[in-house]
Amino acid sequence: MTHPRRTPLAAVTGALAAVLAVSPAAAAPPAEPAATGNAWTADLTVVDADDVDVRWTDAGLRLAGTASRPAAQRRQTAGGMLVTAPHPLAAPANRVRADVDATTGTGAVEVAARGWRSGAWTEWRSVSGAAVFDQPVTRVQIRVALTAERPSTAPTVRGVRLVADSVAAVTAATPGLTYRVYATREGLVGGTTANGHVIVSRDHFVALPSARGLAPKNTGDYTVRVCTTTRSRCEYAPVWDIGPWNTRDDYWNPSGVREMWKDLPQGRPEAQAAYQNGYNGGRDQFGRVVGSPAGIDLADGTFWDGLLLTDNAWVDVAYLWTGTGTRGRIGSGPLNIRSGPSTSNPVVGLAATYANVPIECSVTGQSVSGPYRTTSQWNRLASGHFVSHAYVSSVTGTIAPC
Repeated sequence: MTHPRRTPLAAVTGALAAVLAVSPAAAAPPAEPAATGNAWTADLTVVDADDVDVRWTDAGLRLAGTASRPAAQRRQTAGGMLVTAPHPLAAPANRVRADVDATTGTGAVEVAARGWRSGAWTEWRSVSGAAVFDQPVTRVQIRVALTAERPSTAPTVRGVRLVADSVAAVTAATPGLTYRVYATREGLVGGTTANGHVIVSRDHFVALPSARGLAPKNTGDYTVRVCTTTRSRCEYAPVWDIGPWNTRDDYWNPSGVREMWKDLPQGRPEAQAAYQNGYNGGRDQFGRVVGSPAGIDLADGTFWDGLLLTDNAWVDVAYLWTGTGTRGRIGSGPLNIRSGPSTSNPVVGLAATYANVPIECSVTGQSVSGPYRTTSQWNRLASGHFVSHAYVSSVTGTIAPC
């Protein structure tokens, strides 16, 4: 199991989120003024009613002397923020980048942007790296948030220079069709799978009862995300074998596409229908009496280490090739997937070698040295889990910042 090296992470504290949650949002901008360009410097000198516990000094933007702690988190660090006036763009854009001139002291600075489009504001997006919106915006508003353990050593922001431009639209990463099916342990160490892989001890792959979802050897062209029903553990694993029971039961497909058993509901394996309801006389496609409702087989490593199962169980399976968006190939695994962008965050499962995982976006987190690079980039998967980019060998599509 891969354990990336841990190094310190400087991050915005939880108090910042609370400050932002309770602070008043800026109203929609007035009628469109004359465009002034897609490169500008934020005006940090104007502190007014929509700003919280900040002041402009000769040194720059700082926390006010009585910087507050949000009511819901009274014992957390002090925080404040400034929201600038909306800036009209000369041309619509879907990306905003920032160059921040600041001294952080013992605290942190977060610069976020939101855009005006279709009569409403987008969500705030951090411009650490870049803020990318799902469609072009015509005005941009900036929010500068400061946090510190002590106001006397708080950050100072001297300036924020911004550029708005456009990048190719990124298709949202989705896991695709997801169904609850019964999982059994395959075992069979030393045997050969349908794609020619020789099974080793505590291996990481799955078997599905149709060749339509079979990945070639040493690829993750067809990958599933298998999770316990409580979602406490998940594993991303390639489909390298055919089974259990049937070999032409692509039950994840609609009836018009499904190879056999077209009268069954989409997402219901034939073995499950045979076992539970006597479908097809309780037999599989070969005439054998079905002894379990299994719709997926799990290799030992996936079963024991990925999901921490001790017996056959119902699981939630996402058939990732039916989804959309950016995919990253795990080049070195099984890789820990975590609840956050640091090795200090809990492990919530594994990603097998060759698995193609759906990447929603990336964040800056703990720096990790891996087989492909040393980086502080962590990729947020469509499950909300995180993997270090140091272990991703290739990417299909574009990874946008979160």
